[in-house]
Amino acid sequence: MVDLLLTIDPAVAGGRRRAIEAALRSAIRAGRLVAGTALPSSRTLAADLGVARGTVVDAYDQLAIEGYLDTRQGGRTVVAALPLVPEAPEPPAPAPPPPIDLRAGAPDLSAFPVAAWTAATRSILHAGPADALDYAPARGRPELRAALAAYLARARGVVAAPEHVVVGSGIDNLLAVLTRALAAGGRRVVAMEDPCLHFHRAIVTAAGARVVPAPVDEAGVEVDAVAAAGAGAAVVTPARQSLLGMTLAPGRRSALVAWARAADGLVVEDDYDGELRYDRQPIGAVQGLDPERVLYLGTLSKSLAPGLRLAWAVVPPAVAADVDEELGLHSTVSSLDQLVVAELLGSQAFDRHLRRMRSEYRRRRDRFVALLGEQAPATWVEGVAAGLHALVRWPEEAAGESDLLAAAAARGIGVTALGPGWHGVPRAEGLVVAYGRPPGHDLERRYQAFAALMADMVG
Repeated sequence: MVDLLLTIDPAVAGGRRRAIEAALRSAIRAGRLVAGTALPSSRTLAADLGVARGTVVDAYDQLAIEGYLDTRQGGRTVVAALPLVPEAPEPPAPAPPPPIDLRAGAPDLSAFPVAAWTAATRSILHAGPADALDYAPARGRPELRAALAAYLARARGVVAAPEHVVVGSGIDNLLAVLTRALAAGGRRVVAMEDPCLHFHRAIVTAAGARVVPAPVDEAGVEVDAVAAAGAGAAVVTPARQSLLGMTLAPGRRSALVAWARAADGLVVEDDYDGELRYDRQPIGAVQGLDPERVLYLGTLSKSLAPGLRLAWAVVPPAVAADVDEELGLHSTVSSLDQLVVAELLGSQAFDRHLRRMRSEYRRRRDRFVALLGEQAPATWVEGVAAGLHALVRWPEEAAGESDLLAAAAARGIGVTALGPGWHGVPRAEGLVVAYGRPPGHDLERRYQAFAALMADMVG
C-alpha cells in the first residue's frame, strides 16, 4: 500500500474533487511526485481523505486527460513523464528614475492639459460617432486624418490631403513601418545623420535597411555625403537636429530635395521639435518643397505626452501601397484617443496649449542657460533655442563624457550622453540635458544640482 501526503485546500473553488486535483497537480509540478511514481488506488486514497471513491476517480481521470497521470484499466495509476520546461527567469524590474531626472525624451508631464482632454473625451463619448470604441482603420480614424491635414498645413506648411495621412503608435512604430515599405520598394540603403538618436538607427536596421552615416556640420546634414553613399532614402531632422541642435540651412534644404529628385530618392523628415522654437517663428517643414519626395513624421510625444503613443506620417502616393502592406488590418492607436485628438485640433485647444508651453519652455531654457553660465562658466550650450533639451559642451581637456556620467549618477542626476548617437568613433562629447522634463515646482533644485556638478567637474 502506497502512502501519499496531500494537503487539501478547502478554499479551492469547485469542491473536493477540484481540491484533490489541485493538490496532486501542485505536487507533480513541484517534483514531490516524480515520473513513474505509483499513486494509491482510488479506493485507498478515498478512504484516507474521507471522500467518496468516485470523487478520487474523477480527479485521476481529469489529471490523466491533462497529461499529468497515466491510468490503465485494472492497473496502477502512475505519474506521467512530463517534458522538462525550464523556469523562465524573472524579468528584471525596471530601474527607478533618478532622483534628479534630466534625461531627454519627455516633456513636463504635470503640464498635460487635463481639463481640455477630459472635456474632449466627454464630448466624444456623449455625442461622438457610434463606433468611437470600435477598431480604427489601419491608416487611422478619418476624423483625425482630416484634422491633422488641416493643422499641419496651417502650422507646419505641410502639403497633404487626409488620404495621405497615416496614424501610428509613436514615431518608433512609424519609422519601422516606413523603413520596411522603403525596403520593399528597393530602397534598402538608408542614410542617417551622424550623430542621430541611436535607437532610431537600431529601428531602421532591424526593419531591414543598411544604414550609412551622413555627417552633420554647423549647417545640418551634409547632402553630398548622402549622395556619395548611394542611399535610396535619407532620414533627417531639419527643424532641429535631434542631438546637436542646429537647423538645416536653407541651401541644404534645397540640396536635399534636389538630391531626391536626381537620384530617385526619398527623404524621411522627422519634424523633431518643429513646433517648439523660441528665438523666432518655427520654420516650415521641408515636405512643403516637394510632397512627392518627402515622407513627413510628427508626434504628440513632446507637445502632449509620450505615453499617448500617437504619431503620424504623411506618405506620398509613390510609396502608399507598400506602407499599407506594412500597416495590418487595424490602427495601432486607440480609436477613442484619435477622436479626442481630432477634437483638440479642430477646436484649437491644442494650439492654445502649445502656445502656453512654448512660452513656459522658453522661460525654462533661459533660466537653465543663465544658471549654467553663472556657476560653470567653462561650459556652453550649443544649438538653436528650441525643444526640451540642451546640448551642454565643455573643453575636451577638462573631463571626459564617461567621467561626467559617472559623477552625475553618483549624485542621483540622470542625463543623456551624446556618445551613443555617433555611428562610429565620437567626434565630440557632450551631455543632453532635459530642462523641459522637470515639473514646474522642482525646476530650480534640478538645475542647481546639474550646474553644481558641471562647476565641480569642469569649472
